[in-house]
Amino acid sequence: MADDVLAVYLTFPDEASAEQLARVLVERRLAACVNVMPGARSCYRWEGAVVTEAEVLAVAKTRAGRLDALVAAVREFHPFDLPCVVAYPSAGGDAAYLDWIRDETRAEA
Repeated sequence: MADDVLAVYLTFPDEASAEQLARVLVERRLAACVNVMPGARSCYRWEGAVVTEAEVLAVAKTRAGRLDALVAAVREFHPFDLPCVVAYPSAGGDAAYLDWIRDETRAEA
């Protein structure tokens, strides 16, 4: 359903790019809030090699109906060729907080 709340997991190469995209997402009402968490280390296979790098994690809170637009904005502004964007459904939470997310991500607001 379009009003289902999602947490969208994102990774970035640095704090500056994470904070820039967080601001874009909130200003465009694609996310109610984005938590930026520096200090992560990622290990992954890329172009045939195993790589370990420092990264910055971010979690954007949004509605399912805004996910496609959020992904498009990430593709537009993210410095990676293939950005990590994974959406997880909310199983519940504080009703007032979930309503706040829904209200803040209404395109017509």
